[in-house]
Amino acid sequence: MTATTDHLFLRACRRQPVERTPVWMMRQAGRYLPSYREVRSRSSFLEMCRTPALACEVTLQPIDQLGFDAAILFSDILITLPAMGLEVAFPEAGPKIQAPVRTAAGIDALVVPDPEQEVGYVMEAVRQIRRALQNRVPLIGFAGAPFTMATYAVEGGGSKDYPHTKALLFGDPASAHRLLDKLARTCAVYLEAQVAAGAQAVQIFDSWAGILSPRDFREYALRHTKTVISMLRASPTFRDGGVPIIYFVNGCAPYLADYADSGADVLGVDWRIDIGTVRRGVGDKVALQGNLDPGVLYASPEEIRARVFEVLRQAGPVGHIFNLGHGVTPATNPEHVRAMVAAVHEYRHDGK
Repeated sequence: MTATTDHLFLRACRRQPVERTPVWMMRQAGRYLPSYREVRSRSSFLEMCRTPALACEVTLQPIDQLGFDAAILFSDILITLPAMGLEVAFPEAGPKIQAPVRTAAGIDALVVPDPEQEVGYVMEAVRQIRRALQNRVPLIGFAGAPFTMATYAVEGGGSKDYPHTKALLFGDPASAHRLLDKLARTCAVYLEAQVAAGAQAVQIFDSWAGILSPRDFREYALRHTKTVISMLRASPTFRDGGVPIIYFVNGCAPYLADYADSGADVLGVDWRIDIGTVRRGVGDKVALQGNLDPGVLYASPEEIRARVFEVLRQAGPVGHIFNLGHGVTPATNPEHVRAMVAAVHEYRHDGK
């Protein structure tokens, strides 16, 4: 691929017609690739995140092997929490925070870190990846949205019912907002630093905002993500509008009207709602990203092609980036991922 792929991806972000939809995928570097597993066999996950050469290597693997139209930085949404004052471990069972923050005093003790000073290895990874990509495809940076980061900080890891998070939201909303504000400011300066280092678009992941009622989504998730987006828009790095902002909410269906007013250029859509329904609901004022069910990649290549075409027909030719509705699962056959990419590249919006 050439730099024209860069133009294709950014054109889709800006809601312009494209003959061929660009494709990229969340969790591009993951356990489904044998080459990733080989690197992982000799390094811990945290070592990979903190070693720019390794982060660069695994970021490029799916680009070189599978032909995506954009690369996503290899890192983790929780990488900024230690710099804020919360130590995080990454065992195989999932991230664990040894001392979750559940009190006003604990929240007040957290800091908004300087990203170059505290997580400079991420920015060095961005610089190395940009050099290695040689403008073949654009590089997407990312961060966790304030609400999703708060769930990890408060629960101490993943959760089924989020009891501590909801106890904070409803029992001490003032403290919850102070925590979310610190996380929003951390997210904004972190993404700004990634763009200064060379990222050409950024994505804000709100993986757990779907646990909220529509009212509480507006109050606790959307409100603070809007702060992030407003801060980015006001920064010199973003002010000319040249860096698209993507916002992904897992479980977005109940929030579509509010979601479309987030200020993001692109809205990520999970697979629990038809993307055509989303398009009709939000119109053409934002681009959409999504939304094939990751489970479809267990189907035959013929079925994958049919399902890909269905998503593309529903999404239409204006402002759409093909993606899974969430991350690729570890047991996925890489050849089925390749079949998905080929199907997206085959499809033409003239219907031929």
